[in-house]
This record gives sequence, C-alpha cells and structure tokens, in this order.
Amino acid sequence: MYKREFDARLQQGTPKAILLYGENDYLLQHYTELITERLQAKESAQVYYFDEYDFDAAKAYLSQSSLFGGTNLLILKHDKKIPKKELEALVTLCAKKEDSYLLYLYYGNAKDAKSLQAAFSEKKGGVWVRFFEPDIREATALLHTEAERLGLTIDGYSLQHLLHSLQNNLALAKKELEKLAVFDRPVSNKDIDASVYSLSAPATETLLMELFEKRPVTQTLSKLLEMGEDEFAVLRAIEYFVEQIFLFNAYIKLHGRIDSAEILGYRLPKRIEEQKARLAARINSATLLKICESILEGEERLKQSSGEQKEVLLYGLLIKIQSFL
Repeated sequence: MYKREFDARLQQGTPKAILLYGENDYLLQHYTELITERLQAKESAQVYYFDEYDFDAAKAYLSQSSLFGGTNLLILKHDKKIPKKELEALVTLCAKKEDSYLLYLYYGNAKDAKSLQAAFSEKKGGVWVRFFEPDIREATALLHTEAERLGLTIDGYSLQHLLHSLQNNLALAKKELEKLAVFDRPVSNKDIDASVYSLSAPATETLLMELFEKRPVTQTLSKLLEMGEDEFAVLRAIEYFVEQIFLFNAYIKLHGRIDSAEILGYRLPKRIEEQKARLAARINSATLLKICESILEGEERLKQSSGEQKEVLLYGLLIKIQSFL
C-alpha cells in the first residue's frame, strides 16, 4: 500500500508488523516516531541498526513478557534484506504475542523490497508501505504540521522557500524548522535567508571541500562573491560544515562506523557521506575546536568591518583554518 492508504489503516489501529521502504527517508523516520509514540514504546523499544541485527536476540526480545505491562517494539533499520525464514518467524511471533510489534525500515533499493512484502501480508497481521518523494504541496503540508508542533508561525510561501533552499530535502527542512523555532515572532523569507545555509549553490560545496582538503580556495571564493553571496553567507556555510564534521567525528569514535541518517537526521548521498567521513577521521577534536574558535572570532571582526575589508578578513580566516589542518 501507499501513504494515503496507510494513514487510513492507522485509523483502525496499529498493525502488528510493518514494513516501510521507498524513496523518502524523512517519511520513514516520521512514521517510526509516530508508531513509537502511539504504542508508548519510546523507552522500551529495541532498535537494531544495520549490522547490529541478530535473529536470536530479536526473537528473544519479542518473545519476552513486556515490563510493567508495556509494549515490545522491535525496530530494524537495514539496507540489506533479512532472510525470509527469519523475517516470517518474527512476524508470526508478533501475531501470537499481544504486546509485541515489529517495524522494519528497509533502506535498500525499493525494487528489491517486493520480495519482502509477502511476509507482511494482512493475513499475517502485517502491512507493507512504499513511500515516494512528496510533491511540493504534500511536502509543505508535512512541514506545516511540524511547524505547528513546534509552535512556530510560518506561512506556506515561506515553507516553500525553505524547501527550495534545501533542494526539497524534508529531513533537513525539519531540522531547520527546529532552529527557526527560537524566533518569538512569525518567520519570513528574510529570516530563512539569514539563518539557513542553502544547499542550492554547488560552488559553496566546492569551496568547503577545497578548504578542508587544503586546496587553493581563491578562485572559488571570488566566484561566489561575484555571484552575489555575501561574506556572512559563506561564513554560515563554513559553520554548518564544521558542525557536521564534528558530529561525524564523534559518531565514528562512539560506534566505529558511519550512518549519516543517524548523525544528521537525514541520509546524505553515498559519495558525500564517504567524503565527510574521511575528513572526520582525519581531523581530530582539538583541531575542530580551534577552527570553531577562529570562526567565532572571524564573525565578530566581520560584523565590526565594512566594504572591501570584509572580503580581506574572510580570505584571512580561510587561510587560518587551513593552517590548522
């Protein structure tokens, strides 16, 4: 089934076993949060990320009696298909156990997920749902609901402007709404332009990679400034990039692997994910701290300067950052 049918199905109750897959990671995460909340299983849910999955452990968890009359919710996140016999066993177990539920988020190719659907038939107490990229109307409606939850006042035109700035990345737009919620007033397009790092400028991404790979940045920076980007927009892009590298760095230390969806709340293209992972593994925490301190100092100097001096200060800051790498 598809999103609209699934929404109608949820009105009748929560299925015992659910397979979610498709082209939109935001919707996968959105419905995971929705189902977890409905089952009041935020504290008791067992989550297996990718290679953490173990059939015997999963089976044991679903078989046990829930503590304090709660719910056993098993959440599996994987980009590979779980063996058919194992999956059918878990679905069957949920059908028999009143307080056990299975939620399987399949991040692999959507075409490959068809063979998984049989294990989640209605007869077995399950459902499968495929998500597609929402159109602008649907995406705006989803963000409007999120803004209401955050108590953020923002109109549809500004939500569309936010989506356009972020190349229709719903997961990232949701993260930015959380930041914009600090405004104690209605949020406008100007607020978005001033506070949100746009993903729509490939030249900016080029500059960031040149900067952190210690390659010459003069030509790309000049091009950006000629295109109308101001110094503060470039500085915000650097701040955002450093924040991501720091998060990648910390995640690698904690888990010994990389998963941009877990780190950022949305999945990066594989090439970009690997690129940032390499940088994060190479740059230590002490260096990142020095870079952050330099950015803060540079921002203060830029605010106190005017005209051509800003451009000179920005060049100086980039040279200083590269000296740390």
